[in-house]
Amino acid sequence: MPSRRSILKSALTGLVTAPFVAPSIAFAKAPYAAVQAPGFYRLKIGSVEVTALSDGTVALPLAKLYTNTSEHDAQNVLKDAFLPEMVPTSVNAFLVNTRERLVLIDAGTGAYLGPSLGKLESNIEASGYKMDDIDDVVLTHIHTDHSGGLIRNGKRTFPNATLRVNEREAKFWLSAANAKAATGIVKQHFGEADQCVTPYVEAGKFETFADNAAPVPGLGSILYAGHTPGHSAITLEGGGQKIVFWGDITHGDILQFDEPGVAIEFDIDQKAAVAAREVAFRQAVDGKYLVAGAHIAFPGIGHVRKDSTNYDWLPINYA
Repeated sequence: MPSRRSILKSALTGLVTAPFVAPSIAFAKAPYAAVQAPGFYRLKIGSVEVTALSDGTVALPLAKLYTNTSEHDAQNVLKDAFLPEMVPTSVNAFLVNTRERLVLIDAGTGAYLGPSLGKLESNIEASGYKMDDIDDVVLTHIHTDHSGGLIRNGKRTFPNATLRVNEREAKFWLSAANAKAATGIVKQHFGEADQCVTPYVEAGKFETFADNAAPVPGLGSILYAGHTPGHSAITLEGGGQKIVFWGDITHGDILQFDEPGVAIEFDIDQKAAVAAREVAFRQAVDGKYLVAGAHIAFPGIGHVRKDSTNYDWLPINYA
């Protein structure tokens, strides 16, 4: 009868000499998720809640679009900032909850400018609000990347909201004579302005505000004409804090801070836009307040300071 020792020895020998067969394991092959987290970021200005909202990003050849500089020089500046030739450019909007009313500043692009944009509605909902909740939409100006989201399939996206625009901005873009005289891309912008704004006019949900006047109670405005005739920043103050929603004072957060004299093809009046930018920069430095830019890397909120050349952009620490 074999001993316990011999049985164990035989078993161990078998383990050593037997060929190893790897177990059959199935690994999941999940596809890439391919989407980012919802694009919203919150802060408080006094007791007022501000939510930065991303409409998405669009790749733009900014070096080709800037004026008062050469494409070569502009591209070198952007390259030094590790930006590609096609610069990912944010389109931002901002939601202000005063507890008395919910105000959206700018309305994104809607379905006008391609699939990388038009995400404002989903990000409003991801942030905890609904389109029906919004009481007012205040536009810094009526370019399509700020007004395209006002409509969906020809109907108002914000059914309970009153649309509010600077009076000279409305007079310019809603003029049939101006639209008829326009050419090129500006003519297209007139057509899109009519499509986006007219449904609110027809519904009796459209009002204008005067230069440097309050668009709604609790908010102010600053006329920075040039990019468009009524281009206006929207201001909010409370609890010793201040934020200025800049609109299109800059396109990007590099070149026009280093060289404020650089304009962009989208400016209706480039000379006036340059002058407005210089004033806006100087006021932001002197006031030390937060600014929020529509085309500064999301969430587009930060400070402006003077540096050894001109100005510098310091994004808010939102980590």
